[in-house]
Amino acid sequence: MDSAVLRAISPLDGRYRRNVIPLESIFSEHALMHYRTEIEIRWLQFLSEQTILPKFSKEADTFLNAIIDNFNEESSLRIKKIEETTQHDVKAVEYFIKEKTEGHAELKKAAEFIHFGCTSEDINNLAYALMLKRARSECLLPVLEQLISALKKLAIDHADQPMLARTHGQPATPTTVGKEIANVIARLNRQLKQLEKAEILGKFNGATGNYNALKVACPDIHWPDVSKQFITRLGLSQNPYTTQIEPHDSIAELFAILMRINSILLDFNRDMWGYISLDYFKQKTADNEVGSSTMPHKVNPIDFENAEGNLGIANALLGHFAEKLPISRFQRDLSDSTVLRNMGVAIGHTVLAWQSTSKGLAKVTVNREALCADLNNHWEVLAEPIQMTMRRLGLEKPYEQLKNFTRGKKITKELMQQFIQELALPADIKQQLLSLTPENYIGYAADLAKTI
Repeated sequence: MDSAVLRAISPLDGRYRRNVIPLESIFSEHALMHYRTEIEIRWLQFLSEQTILPKFSKEADTFLNAIIDNFNEESSLRIKKIEETTQHDVKAVEYFIKEKTEGHAELKKAAEFIHFGCTSEDINNLAYALMLKRARSECLLPVLEQLISALKKLAIDHADQPMLARTHGQPATPTTVGKEIANVIARLNRQLKQLEKAEILGKFNGATGNYNALKVACPDIHWPDVSKQFITRLGLSQNPYTTQIEPHDSIAELFAILMRINSILLDFNRDMWGYISLDYFKQKTADNEVGSSTMPHKVNPIDFENAEGNLGIANALLGHFAEKLPISRFQRDLSDSTVLRNMGVAIGHTVLAWQSTSKGLAKVTVNREALCADLNNHWEVLAEPIQMTMRRLGLEKPYEQLKNFTRGKKITKELMQQFIQELALPADIKQQLLSLTPENYIGYAADLAKTI
């Protein structure tokens, strides 16, 4: 293990680093400088296409593309070195690109069009937007889709497996294992669609959002249209009405979706923890794995517990971001800057939690014996269909009769069937009720699970 991992303050950079390595190339300081460099160069190339400056030769475009493609740690270190003088991180990127193009005769002539008409936020907001766009497509959606796929298999494989439901923690109308998993899938699928479609906005309109300097410098160009073309080419949507900063409403909206997904999974992980404690699920064991440091018999549900903890951390951060980012004093303050730099932390804990949930699912098996035993130990759950049938046929006070018969008592199969036999019911109806068991009283649960 790298000793730097042992010294990391954040567990995302230490203990759990291997789980979130893909996020390094998206949310690290190095990645931010890379994205800033890309935006600056793409804007320069875009200006040459708009004939605002002479159109670049194919060789010049290739040279500029190489600066982006070959951006490495040495590039980042050079930008940081420049920043020591400028005391401004985005200006350091501008000077870095000017350094890179100094020896190229054609590009040197265009040097003053690097960062032309831009404020730092024009570069930053698009850089962060591209980070989120990439994180969604390369990390969030694949991990969530993998988790939903694992849940679907569990739901369909155990669609018919009866399970005692528990409302308020008490024995309740039976369901099936598959149907309870299907409930979670349905909730996640709804949020998945919203996550896929969530619009990510960007702005490129100068110091206070009005293209002031650009209009003065090049009055014959309609800059709002040019800005829209540039932003949409990056795969983002234009926000035409902003102050100096893009107000981050779309980021808050995306984070709200992630929070809902996390809340659904928090609910699920806690239920799985509970079902394991009831012995409804058993956990697969590995020969060399230790469940408890002192109790050899234990296999703790650590993956579901790990997921629960990380979901809580993620939502605490995402909640703060969603509340804070849309708020800025007057036309701009910098209180959003350090918050935006922590987006990767919130998404890192989110991804880690989703992975832990999938890992936990892969370790569990349904304990059919325990499920059947629990159902057969609670014949009182049939009080519901019996009293409903009595209501339909007009028998006197069916609810009250069943309440007096079942509440506070241990109801067995024999007692329940004796109660049915004593009812004044047609023979066919009585036989129908006598055929009921806690295991087959599951309504449409199996069908619902199979069609998820």
